[in-house]
Amino acid sequence: MNCLQVARVMQAYLDGETDEITARRAAAHLEDCRRCGLEVSVYQEIRNALARRAEPDKQALQRLQAFGTSLLSNYPAGEDGTENRAEPPTGT
Repeated sequence: MNCLQVARVMQAYLDGETDEITARRAAAHLEDCRRCGLEVSVYQEIRNALARRAEPDKQALQRLQAFGTSLLSNYPAGEDGTENRAEPPTGT
């Protein structure tokens, strides 16, 4: 898998909702790619922080949404010069 492919399945992977083959391929990429591994760590830290709170405050949610939007808008360009943007996460 490459970075774009991992970005597309990252939320499902973190939620344990991918098939075994996809999970293995994503895990292998995350072991080798420092950038993607760091992104997964950030997602996990956010998830853990939100889980510790009974109910997240509205300002925290707004900051989190702004952070997520900034990640998507700063996704690096591909080899052909087009922007490789991950699809926004759905669900959780």
